[in-house]
Amino acid sequence: DIASSLEGLARHASTHAAGIVLSQKPLTDYVPLQKTTEGEICTQYAMAELEELGLLKMDFLGLRTLTVIGNTLEIIKHTRGKEVDIDQIPLDDKLVYRMLSQGNCAGIFQLESEGMRDLVKRLKPGSIEDIAALLALYRPGPLGSGMIEDFINRKKGIVKIKYPHPRLEFILKETYGVIIYQEQVMKIASELAGFTLGQADILRKAMGKKQKAVMEKQREIFIKGAQKNGIGKSAATEIFDLIAYFAGYGFNKSHSVSYAFISYQTAYLKTHYPVEYMASLLTSVMGNNDKVALYIKECKNMNIDILPPDINQSLVNFTVVGESAIRFGLAAVKNVGEKAIKSIIKERKKNSKFTSLLDFCQRVDLRLVNKRVIESLIKCGAFDSLGVKRSQLLEILDDTIKSGQEYQKAQKNGQTSIFDLFKGPRKKYIGIDQIEKIPDIPEFSQSELLAMEKEMLGLYISYHPLDNYQDKLRKIITSTSVGLSNLPDKSKVILGGIINNFKRKSTKNGNLMVFISLEDLEGTVEVIVFPKIYDEHKELIRKDEIVIINGRLDVAEGKVKLIAEEISPLNKYLEEEFTLKKKEGKQDFLEELHLEINLSNEKTDLLVNLKEIFCTYPGKSQ
Repeated sequence: DIASSLEGLARHASTHAAGIVLSQKPLTDYVPLQKTTEGEICTQYAMAELEELGLLKMDFLGLRTLTVIGNTLEIIKHTRGKEVDIDQIPLDDKLVYRMLSQGNCAGIFQLESEGMRDLVKRLKPGSIEDIAALLALYRPGPLGSGMIEDFINRKKGIVKIKYPHPRLEFILKETYGVIIYQEQVMKIASELAGFTLGQADILRKAMGKKQKAVMEKQREIFIKGAQKNGIGKSAATEIFDLIAYFAGYGFNKSHSVSYAFISYQTAYLKTHYPVEYMASLLTSVMGNNDKVALYIKECKNMNIDILPPDINQSLVNFTVVGESAIRFGLAAVKNVGEKAIKSIIKERKKNSKFTSLLDFCQRVDLRLVNKRVIESLIKCGAFDSLGVKRSQLLEILDDTIKSGQEYQKAQKNGQTSIFDLFKGPRKKYIGIDQIEKIPDIPEFSQSELLAMEKEMLGLYISYHPLDNYQDKLRKIITSTSVGLSNLPDKSKVILGGIINNFKRKSTKNGNLMVFISLEDLEGTVEVIVFPKIYDEHKELIRKDEIVIINGRLDVAEGKVKLIAEEISPLNKYLEEEFTLKKKEGKQDFLEELHLEINLSNEKTDLLVNLKEIFCTYPGKSQ
């Protein structure tokens, strides 16, 4: 009884993600207002009630991609001295559509998820209309209805294009006879049944929201209107049922086309100005390590070099270097704040490049660029270009900062002669001319350098611990961290990666379980290890261990986690492979295979398709 009395009561007040209400007079004349916990003014009525009152509600969406495009155009202007009008670019660029058709969609607005990439490769868009249709179709409803397969098969000529009625060809021609958009439903009602735009909009809403009572009323009006236009009752009923089915999945065309233009613009920039676009894209996701790692991998696929931060070269954000390189910005370094960065860049521009650690400490504002900042810059490799080992720089850091502080204090007090300052204890000061005074100690090991790089930048850039195992891992795993988002809940997967960190937690029964952050070459995923599995494999759960995890997916509220069922060291798989090869007397490499293909100029696209197939199915040989 208590539960029944609670049913239907408002649990809490929430606000629309992007809804703005507009009116000619003060809103208080129409609707009660309140303040949110963040202090924003919002209506106490929901959007349905607001519409009934006759108020206009609009959704205003802020897109990071628009900033990416704008920044790319600025970079192009700076690096190439060229102004690109993004609204005047050709919309039929074959190179752009070829890139998309190959699935090179990382960083392309709305097209970069693995599922969408697969769809783009299958459809092979050749126009803005095709991209718009893709965006409209890639939603749960159409994906589960078979509409996508029907659309692709019709586009490729596998299935004959049919129209519900000859008079609908001009409405449905661009979508190969498939009803995709809400606007098409409205046009059909207008063309066949004589609906006004207002009446057609009522039909659209009723179909989209599955309002049965309104639908039945609209059915009668539609059939009568169609009969007046010379269409038989049975044909009109069949057409209405067809559009009612498709309208449930219908998408707003203006929204889809607007997004398609942005998708195309990003693809155009990536195709023709790849370095500038990727630099802008990387800057836009600074702080999101998974995204940065994904785009760095894409840069490598595009033969764009990624350079580490450098005190003499880096600016705030990612910058273009030459024709095929991008350098990390100082803002990407942990512990290095905006004021410290401005101080470094300002001094460098004013008085030339830094020549040594001492020169750096003498010239920058050490109140802003403190020990923690300098230590972080050393660890990530920002001082490497000075020709001194990171181990040596960290060893002398305290003394050098002290020397820099004393120098700045003397300068402030009016002591202008640097040689006067160095009388007596000059040997303690490490300058470019005193490099022999730097302690002769070995550099950190590669694993230590990588750990520092990861600590300061949030990812590996010079080298990844998994780089040497890419081919081996590809034979073992069934998915990557990024690919998991396209798999259904409870899917069985095999994932390989390096343990970033882990956290132990006691269950109610006092048993230990572990939460692991597992990183592969594409991103990271949380792995949950329950007590039984943890007890069996606890010796493998340590930082920087490369492991193979068999498990099942746990997908909830859009978040993907992996429930571990078995954990193995990568070495186990490598040893098993070696033993099997030895037992069977197999070679590590197959003999070369030569293919001779005679193609006419008209069929050169087949080469692109063959390359795509070979890359998708590389086989188990090297």
